[in-house]
Amino acid sequence: MSEYTTVTGNIQIANEVLANIASTAALEAEGVAYMASHFTEDIASKLGRKRPFKGIGLQVDNEKVSISVEIVVRSGTKIQDVAKDVQQKVKNAIETMTSFTANEIHVHITGLVA
Repeated sequence: MSEYTTVTGNIQIANEVLANIASTAALEAEGVAYMASHFTEDIASKLGRKRPFKGIGLQVDNEKVSISVEIVVRSGTKIQDVAKDVQQKVKNAIETMTSFTANEIHVHITGLVA
């Protein structure tokens, strides 16, 4: 659970909510076929869940979030452009929907599909 303080009190956001925001934003990037699953074991253990968010790893320190996104890219797209778009969309989504700063966004391309 991630927490920050406002003038009127504390706000808590579950890490799975942050992971869901990041995953949804990444899938909106043009050229992303689907999320990969390397990080699912890691985030599952951290969240204590059986059904983790596929392809997302995150670490929260105060109000700064470091995110790792694992994706599979569609062939015919420029991989570097897809990765930059994923970074921008995830950053915008996290910072727009929460008061957290997306400190680092690491994009891992694990595959290419037709």
